[in-house]
Amino acid sequence: MGLNTSNKLISTDQIDCDGSLKVTIALAASPDISSNPTDIVLVLDRSGSMAGSPLANLKNGAKKFIDIIDEATDSSQDGNIGSGSRIGIVSFASTAVQDTALITSVDTLKAAVDSLTAGGSTNHADAFTKAVELFDPASTNAKVIVMFTDGKTTAGPDPNPIAAAARAAGIIIYCIGLVGADGIDPTVLNEWATDPDSSHVAITPDDGDLEDLFADLAENISKPGATDIVIDEVLNPEFVITGILTPTKGTAAKINDTTLQWKIDELGTTSNEGATLEFFIQHVAGTPGTKLVNQSITYTDNENNQATFQTPSVQVDCGIVVNPEPCPIPVNVTIEGCQDSLVYDVGNIYLESLGRILQLDINLKNICPGKRVALGVILTEVDQQGNEYERGMKTITVPAHYSSGCRDVLVKCIKFVLPEDLDVSSGNAGGICNARNFKVRAFAHNIDFDFRCCDLIV
Repeated sequence: MGLNTSNKLISTDQIDCDGSLKVTIALAASPDISSNPTDIVLVLDRSGSMAGSPLANLKNGAKKFIDIIDEATDSSQDGNIGSGSRIGIVSFASTAVQDTALITSVDTLKAAVDSLTAGGSTNHADAFTKAVELFDPASTNAKVIVMFTDGKTTAGPDPNPIAAAARAAGIIIYCIGLVGADGIDPTVLNEWATDPDSSHVAITPDDGDLEDLFADLAENISKPGATDIVIDEVLNPEFVITGILTPTKGTAAKINDTTLQWKIDELGTTSNEGATLEFFIQHVAGTPGTKLVNQSITYTDNENNQATFQTPSVQVDCGIVVNPEPCPIPVNVTIEGCQDSLVYDVGNIYLESLGRILQLDINLKNICPGKRVALGVILTEVDQQGNEYERGMKTITVPAHYSSGCRDVLVKCIKFVLPEDLDVSSGNAGGICNARNFKVRAFAHNIDFDFRCCDLIV
């Protein structure tokens, strides 16, 4: 069957500015269908949400799948699937129907596909049940189910136990998902599919992609297993590789901060087999936005299998930072070579007494767009009897943000000057470097933009 599927996933779709995420690359391969006869059941969703172009594109994809398998089994599209392989059609909505048995007639298979009409709910349990019933337990043929669906289960019992029993019986399950009107749960497709999940599941939001997805799967199923696999992964330069886990097959090595190479001697040459590589990356660019994770990824093997990997992107959030107090302007001072001492006037700095500076950072939670915020911070010092003494108050106007939704805003560098001669914490007033105890109270409110006096006309 060759390289059946290739996939690339990321562990999250949003990270902080210096955040990290896990990247998973997965492959699956199987022996040549011409020398390893295979029974394939196409399980096709014809529920009401498939009406229109989704069903039309599904039919085109399924018929192209049949043609590719036809040619692969006997080197020609002669209308008959050869080498002992067979295909069956099961369609489902509120209930499932075995539209054909496992047969070799291409015309009969295509006629069954063309006859499908959309309507009803989505009963995945009955679909899996009818598909499994098509297989002959006594047959030595490999057994494959290709499940296509565009929605969540809305009728019938839980399909998970039925899919699990099929996998336990040696049936290979692939899932093709279309993000349709009824929604789709990728986690459920992963539960149904043969492990590794990432190499047996493909999901698209565009029904125009269905023909290509079915064709890619059929072409890979019809090729022999892969040997001398080399995958070169190059990250977007705004990320770096921070760690590589041992792959389930082969070896992986970091070439530089943004490049790794994964090599596998053979995959799927004697039986259906999957392989997974996981590695960790960190964003280092310091700028927000939607970022593609990889710059490029290439695949080669001796059999000239074609691998298509997803190009995932992640939303990088560098936050909103408010710095209410700028740093003092520095004065440049240079000591020349062999100059033992230097007297330099750096300006007038007035110091009432020895003291310290306390700097606070406050994270304002859930600030909605278009809203300025008034922030007040009160600092008191606490003596040994628990009495509090005022040490200052700061009020800050935090400007409005215009992100798509409510978010946190970090206010940094709120400074308080604390003279040592006001130390009441330690009972040793006037001392230096005593431990001092404080309490901070912060208040935040939206500023009312729209207040108008009753008799004011604007």
